[in-house]
Amino acid sequence: MLISKAILHSPNNGRTILALRQNLLSRSTCAVAPAAAGSAQNNNIAGCSRPSHYSTINSPNHPTQRQQRNQHDNNNNNNKNTATHKAAPFSTSPSFDALVQSKFPGAISNTALVTKVTAALSSRNFAPPTKTLLATSLCADELSRTLEAAFLPAYGPNFHLGGLSGFPFAGNTGFGAMAAHIPDDGACLLIHGPHVGITKDGIVGKVERPGVANVDTCCGSAVAASNYLKGIHDGTATVTSSLRSFTDFQQGAVQELLLPFGNRLEKLDGEEKRMTQLPYALYDAQEVMMNDIIEAGKGGIKKGGLAILGGIQINTGPETEDYFKVLRLDCYDENGEVVASLLEDIIQ
Repeated sequence: MLISKAILHSPNNGRTILALRQNLLSRSTCAVAPAAAGSAQNNNIAGCSRPSHYSTINSPNHPTQRQQRNQHDNNNNNNKNTATHKAAPFSTSPSFDALVQSKFPGAISNTALVTKVTAALSSRNFAPPTKTLLATSLCADELSRTLEAAFLPAYGPNFHLGGLSGFPFAGNTGFGAMAAHIPDDGACLLIHGPHVGITKDGIVGKVERPGVANVDTCCGSAVAASNYLKGIHDGTATVTSSLRSFTDFQQGAVQELLLPFGNRLEKLDGEEKRMTQLPYALYDAQEVMMNDIIEAGKGGIKKGGLAILGGIQINTGPETEDYFKVLRLDCYDENGEVVASLLEDIIQ
């Protein structure tokens, strides 16, 4: 229902709009049924249907509901169209693994990552996955969902903090909202970092995408930011700290946030070296932002603490598993203090 300018500027506009709103609600086919006296809020809504388990399980962190949600997501994951999503089983190739290692030494497969991270946290008496909220700050690119899907069977659905290139653009507000969703006696595992592609032929900064004939740029936002830095260096672009239009403000932020860490890229010879070092520069920029957000929001960390897994996602073609270059695995206590660094547990 539209409200005309005449009504908005009417001296009685408040009462008029209220009457229109009440009229709209009375015409709704989905009116809320009142709760019975002395009982919990009724879950039945007239004209609507809700899953039956909502009538007995109200907490989103109730174990049974978490199992049902995880099973639902696993079923959806199994039913994905493999023309547009990566799906196991993946082919294994020692030669391709060696190729990835030559570009990103120490990188491990997503499967190995989940196993090692879960074991490392368990060895330090970190909260079990069933009491841990998974949060991520990864790029908006659909290829980044592959890493989240790898952790889903153990930890369930994740809270999204990331935007272009993986920067935590949800910011302080997003971190506070995420912290409020952590089980009261539980913890949070937060995974963050940029991503980069590598083709089956070893070209860094490119990747084969499911259903796409041409080899594509990965990460597009990162490469655009790299080109911006080139322009600053050769004089064809100028530094600007002004807010870009709201239709592209994230990319503007990526470029300016990368700028202080980009000098190393201009000293490299060749595009391959630049594309290989670009995600490291992005990671360093993101670490500063992430640490500031954690410091501002540490009051929301729950009893079980916070684990930060930082690194670089390495996306590969549809037939091979993705990799992750771990650069950080730190555990924070409920006061926001780092109490353990588990990086050696992962890379050994």
